[in-house]
This record gives sequence, structure tokens and C-alpha cells, in this order.
Amino acid sequence: MTLGEKIKEARKTAGLTQEQLAQKLMISRQAITKWESNKGLPDIQNLKALAELLNVSVDYLLDDGQSAVKTIMRESIDLDKYGKKGFNDKRKDKLMRERYPEAEIISLIADATTKSDRVIDNIIGIVADAPFGIPKVISQVNNIDNEYYLVNDGGRQLLVLVTSEFIESRELSEKVNDKKFTIGEITFKKLRKI
Repeated sequence: MTLGEKIKEARKTAGLTQEQLAQKLMISRQAITKWESNKGLPDIQNLKALAELLNVSVDYLLDDGQSAVKTIMRESIDLDKYGKKGFNDKRKDKLMRERYPEAEIISLIADATTKSDRVIDNIIGIVADAPFGIPKVISQVNNIDNEYYLVNDGGRQLLVLVTSEFIESRELSEKVNDKKFTIGEITFKKLRKI
């Protein structure tokens, strides 16, 4: 799917006409027409604004089809609707169960450390006799608010990220069956069914 086709599809999904989208972006309707017909490209500012207005990510708009991810949808959430935050916070699990009531949902652990981080980690471990990995700890602290889930919903498989502010669902191009898998630079491990 081309960038223009993605813009057009996302605009229609958002229930907007070309004119309405143009007004929100403060540009001409003709610019939208050019983008949707692949006769012009939005600049980076308009691309970011498009992604936000159409409730998709910039990655989705720019994806050339070679990615492990087919579509990305993001929406704001209110976790307080699912109870108060506690020591063993299950609000994100409740949100997922409500969002995908008939699906198989598997909680994931994400490790975003890169190969270069692991090399540095090994060097630090040898030199400082550190029993744990510094880059891995930093990565886990940076992602403490993020919960990842693998959702098997009918014929689709989704990778879902839930933060305290939004839920982002990515439909995977190819099904993942292994207990441990990598998408981009993040390695995921299946933890438990919810």
C-alpha cells in the first residue's frame, strides 16, 4: 500500500473528508488530493500532524511493506477506569481483556538492549565484576510504564503496547509462534496468558 493509499484509508476511517482534513491541517484540499494520489508528499511537520489527526503512527504511514508489522493504530486511554494503581497493578490486563474479550492474550517481557549494549554490558561485567547488566537495567527502567501483549484474535496476530497514556496495536505480517522472538531491535519473551 502506498503512502497516498494509507492517508486516504486512514482519513476515511477517521470519518473525515479531504476538505475537513485540510482545514485541520490548515492547508489546501488540493494538497490532500495530491498526497492521496501519490503526486506529492507531505513534509515532516504535516506527516506528524497527519499521524496524530488520523490516529496512526508515522511508522505506519512510511512503512514500505517490508516490515514485520502491517498496521499500527494508537488511541488514548484512561487507566483509572480500570481501578486504582496498586502494588500488583492489573489495570492494563483488565483493559486488554475488555478490548479483546474472545482473544488469546499473552503478556510479554521486552528487552530493548541492542547488540552494542550487550558488548558494553559484558565489558562492564568483566571489569567491574557487576552481577547484572547496566544497559539492560537502564532499558528496563526506561520502559517500566510499558506493558506488551501478543494477541491472537481470529486470523490476526497483534503486538500491543499499553502505557499509562495510550494503547498501540500493531498487526503482525507473519505469525509468531516461538516463546522468544524479535521485532525490530526489541526481543520479546512470552510470559503468561491473561
